[in-house]
Amino acid sequence: MMKIGVIVEMLRQPLRDGIRTAAEIGCQGIQTYGINEEFNLLDRTPAEARELAKYIRDNGLELVSVAGDMPGHGYTRAAEAPARIAKVKTIIDMALEMDCRIITNHIGVVPADPEDPEYAVLLDALGQVTSYAASRGSAIAIETGPERSTVLQRLLKDVNSPALGINLDPANLAMVQNEDAVEAVNNLSGSIIHTHAKDGIHLQDCDAKMVYDAFAEGGFEALLEKTGKLFEEVPLGAGQVRWDAYLAALKASGYDGFLTIEREVGGDPRADIAMAVNFLKEKLAVLG
Repeated sequence: MMKIGVIVEMLRQPLRDGIRTAAEIGCQGIQTYGINEEFNLLDRTPAEARELAKYIRDNGLELVSVAGDMPGHGYTRAAEAPARIAKVKTIIDMALEMDCRIITNHIGVVPADPEDPEYAVLLDALGQVTSYAASRGSAIAIETGPERSTVLQRLLKDVNSPALGINLDPANLAMVQNEDAVEAVNNLSGSIIHTHAKDGIHLQDCDAKMVYDAFAEGGFEALLEKTGKLFEEVPLGAGQVRWDAYLAALKASGYDGFLTIEREVGGDPRADIAMAVNFLKEKLAVLG
């Protein structure tokens, strides 16, 4: 049976307050960022990580995954990749101190053309990261969004590592690629090891690389001035994600992990996330 979690930072509270709130509104687990201002795993001790993990457990929650994302272009730039690989290895080690074995990653925009030089850089970096993750009994989960699921399907085959899977975000696929999440589940079945519960609307076709480069370089608002609004994140059930069919497809694929709520916009995050918890509970109850 799938469970419900939340990215704790989405509650926009101090970390421990957010953990308590997550429990209060009915979540069963949380995801947290490995690199953030309040509790950066890169500059914490193993003892501090274990103490936080105990606090999460004491509140009746599971640490579902750690987001190992770093600002920028993922692993697609050769000059930046070695430092990013080293940081993710540290996050893998620290997550294990917290009894967590799934590290989600934005890896950069995967080139549609495997002959693109960035594709070779990405393959090499993922080979190193997943080799290390496998040696530690952990896994890297690529977050969907910049590319269609068929491109990720090819990437998984080319990397060919049991320590590489998918963090399926149905809203990212809808907003950027206008791809149906059910199609993505079917294409990526067997590789989905984590999901984000988010909804969104595709407003106009866009160049995914341009969008994600703008995010990475802090120029997204400037991009919107040129292009107009490209997509919109909305509450669960108000967007393009066909939740009944999507959850049924996840179940049919054998996925029984977490639906981790991500709510990046809105003025009342606690209320929005509590509503999302109830929405998912109702859907899961019907799914059985």
